[in-house]
Amino acid sequence: MPRLEQHCWSCSCSTRVKSENISSASWFASKVGEMMTIITTILSSAYGSLHSIRTANLIRRGLVLFTVGVFLALVLNLLQIQRNVTLFPEEVISTLFSSAWWIPPCCGTAAAVVGLLYPCIDDHLGEPHKFKREWASVMRCIAVFVGINHASAKLDFANNVQLSLTLGALSLGLWWTFDRSRSGFGLGLTIALLATLIAQLLVYNGVYQYTSPDFLYIRSWLPCIFFSGGVTVGNIGRQLAMGSMEKPHSD
Repeated sequence: MPRLEQHCWSCSCSTRVKSENISSASWFASKVGEMMTIITTILSSAYGSLHSIRTANLIRRGLVLFTVGVFLALVLNLLQIQRNVTLFPEEVISTLFSSAWWIPPCCGTAAAVVGLLYPCIDDHLGEPHKFKREWASVMRCIAVFVGINHASAKLDFANNVQLSLTLGALSLGLWWTFDRSRSGFGLGLTIALLATLIAQLLVYNGVYQYTSPDFLYIRSWLPCIFFSGGVTVGNIGRQLAMGSMEKPHSD
């Protein structure tokens, strides 16, 4: 009898210990599940907020680039029209700075696309642009770009070939002074080719025309303007992207 009672007591004790271990394990598992749920919720909310911040920064940068493109289009096209370099039919001339109404929004959209594309290409190539990354350099780049456009309308050469070579050298000098990146040079050339093709098509369809065209329907120096414009807008886009990345870090 004592042995039977001892055996029963040991069985009940072992059963109690097992039940306590099972309850402890289930409690621990439930706590781990709760912690994982909390961590998942925090990470998802952080990712959502980060995604919304990036989207807001992208929209903000696009609006700034669009505004810059519209302003430069109004000013630079005014210079071309005043010097009778570009001629528009009377029915498409607007009262706003004597410019065709569709040019500023088109240039603004192109500036937004190019300015957003430059930092994306830099990230894709793994070559972040670090040469002269300050707003003072960007403003000087804009001033040089405006000067190149002003020279295309004001300078008088014996022929357009000399003017084209001069503006080409100035455009390369702008890239070398303010950019010096392979991605900037490649994108500048691509933009110059595409914009020149679009300009040829527009002139061919009679939307506007150039006085004394020497490169099919346009002036031979126009690709130089497109190249320097792509480099300039690209620098603005890079600087805006760098500012949007530094702002959350400083906060």
